[in-house]
Amino acid sequence: MGWWTVRVERTLSDDVPAPPETVRDFYVDLDNIRVVHPLIVSVERLDRHETADGYEQSYRVVDRIRLGPVAFKTAYRATLRVPVTGDVLTEAHQKPGVRLRGTVTFAPVDGGTRLTERLEITAPRPLAGITVREAVAAHTAMLTRIRDHFATS
Repeated sequence: MGWWTVRVERTLSDDVPAPPETVRDFYVDLDNIRVVHPLIVSVERLDRHETADGYEQSYRVVDRIRLGPVAFKTAYRATLRVPVTGDVLTEAHQKPGVRLRGTVTFAPVDGGTRLTERLEITAPRPLAGITVREAVAAHTAMLTRIRDHFATS
C-alpha cells in the first residue's frame, strides 16, 4: 500500500435481544440490511454460488451519500461469504478505490447476541477521513437499528 492509500481498522458491536442464529440470518440478507443501514437506497441480488462450507452471495448496492447540502448516489458491488456456521465475511468495492472488508461475529450473551463487526476500510488518502467517518457512523447506526428491530419484534 502506497502513500496514496490509507487503511484503517475499526471494531463496532452491539448486543441484540435475539438468538445468534436469528441475528445471523437477518444480517446475511441484504434486503434486511437495506432497511436498517442509513445510506443504502437499494439492493439487487447478483451472483450466488455454493462453497465447500456455505455460500457466497454478491449484490449491487446503491447508497445515497450526503456532503453538506449535496446528496449523490453511488453504486458498488458487495459480497458476503456465509459459511454454514461461524463468522461472516463481507466486502464492498466502491469507486474510486474504496474498499470495506468486514468480519462479523454473532456471539451468545445473556439476553441475546453480541453482534460485532471488525472493519478494515481502505481509501485513497484524499477520501480517507470522510470515508472512515461515514462508514463508522453508518455501521454504528445499522447495529443500533438491528438491536431496535429485535427489541420491538
